[in-house]
Amino acid sequence: MACTDTGGNGTVTTPPPSINIGGGSDDGGAEPSDGGGESSDGGGDSTVTAPDIPAPDPADYPGMDQNTPEGAEQAFRYYVAVSMWSHQVGDDSLLKTLEIEDCGSCDEFNVELPGLITNGETWSEFEIEDLDVSIHPGDHFDHEIGYIFTIGEHTRPDYETGGRDEAPAIEYVTVGGMTFDGERWLVGDIDSEWGPNAHSL
Repeated sequence: MACTDTGGNGTVTTPPPSINIGGGSDDGGAEPSDGGGESSDGGGDSTVTAPDIPAPDPADYPGMDQNTPEGAEQAFRYYVAVSMWSHQVGDDSLLKTLEIEDCGSCDEFNVELPGLITNGETWSEFEIEDLDVSIHPGDHFDHEIGYIFTIGEHTRPDYETGGRDEAPAIEYVTVGGMTFDGERWLVGDIDSEWGPNAHSL
């Protein structure tokens, strides 16, 4: 199944398989893996100062402001980069400008972010590796972008222990419903699965 708008229940094109728009990851996005992480047992303060990491540069996503299929692709990749950056710096203000106002699935995709911001915590720095990007027409959105990527090993807070967990590399399989508002692309819906080998789920 692919992206549908609010209230829509029609099936549209089916980019990467095992995608279910309207629901979060069945893997539980709040956990980095099914048990691969270990809590840090080091003493001392468990909080980590937010790193001084620059926001993703729109110049690295050429054409993202153009009303073309390729522009939608670049805009969705930029959105994902900003999402992951937000988790590393604890600030979602830029991210919110890239979504439609009622993008509930965006909240599901970024399910851990409010807790990080509230608790003054962040994920440690990591890189994003692109694995596959594909463009599909959509009935409810101008384009649907299938995007598979991996984020590198990193640490994230464990609120139960007060320490930090070591998260392995995590693969994401996503589909973004993109709509052009006359000036730029906005994310209207996201479907995602994530885990060590999300593409095989």
